[in-house]
Amino acid sequence: MRHGVLFYFFIFFIGISLIGGSVFTTYSQFVGEGPLPERTEVVVPRGSLKKIADFLHKQGIIASPSIFVLGVRASGNTHKIKSGEYSIPRRASAKMVMDILVSGQTYIRRVVIPEGLTSAQIVEILNNAKGLVGIISQIPKNGTLLPETYHYSYGDTKEGIIVRMQNAMKRVIDAEWEKRADNLPLKSKQEAIILASIVEKETSKDAERAMVAGVFINRLNKKMRLQSDPTVIYAVTDGRLDLNRSLKKKDLKIQHPYNTYVIPALPAGPIGNPGKDAIKAVLNPAQTDALYFVATGRGGHAFAKTLKEHNKNIQNWLKVLRQKRAK
Repeated sequence: MRHGVLFYFFIFFIGISLIGGSVFTTYSQFVGEGPLPERTEVVVPRGSLKKIADFLHKQGIIASPSIFVLGVRASGNTHKIKSGEYSIPRRASAKMVMDILVSGQTYIRRVVIPEGLTSAQIVEILNNAKGLVGIISQIPKNGTLLPETYHYSYGDTKEGIIVRMQNAMKRVIDAEWEKRADNLPLKSKQEAIILASIVEKETSKDAERAMVAGVFINRLNKKMRLQSDPTVIYAVTDGRLDLNRSLKKKDLKIQHPYNTYVIPALPAGPIGNPGKDAIKAVLNPAQTDALYFVATGRGGHAFAKTLKEHNKNIQNWLKVLRQKRAK
């Protein structure tokens, strides 16, 4: 046995005598079941071993600060405890708590950013995410943040997550742009993101994204207005996308650079932040002759090649709505 380890055990035995316990009893308390009733995340502060032991005791994680201190010293880990946020299992022994704090494997948090949100909505999510610190000095432009699940540790900055989202969006659009289909009516990556943001709001069904994108690509090729309701909502709400009512006919006529019922092209910018799948759909759309689509009322959309077919689909949709209201 090395001299250093002998020294720690020497201290350990002295400690036992000071608290009036036996070697067996003290060791049993160190490795035995702890008082924590359920798994808990805790932020362990910087400080002396005694300070940390007192903190853990106050949090109900260990039963005895003195036993914890003695056990840590006897194990040679006095200066190896690392601060940070940790997840402590239910009934963890003092030894297990020590091992977790020595490992430095801090608790990893996550924040889920849904597809299609505006940048302002994403900033609000980050501002409410527990464990993130700092402020976001400026709301990024729509279309610059990639929606995904982002993992972080306690004390990471909100600005840091924003930068990660911006870098992720750049990587995705750069990669997908290189794999785009031929002869798309999209002049730039920015135009691809604009259209993807519309597709993202038109359908949440994975199987429909490429088809919806195909319809819009066809309309752009024929110089037809996109006539997308989400762009009208964006125009009416001044970019908030939280219209708490149905669209009215007069809304479709509002003069706004984002209202695709009025402008004969893509809107001035993205109406939100599209996900990777929507970007892929726009750059590799379904090959279709369809120029129209409308909700079925049962989930999903009905697609049509002609206005006559489209009007019939609209009547079917209205019929379903009337049936639902009658129930």
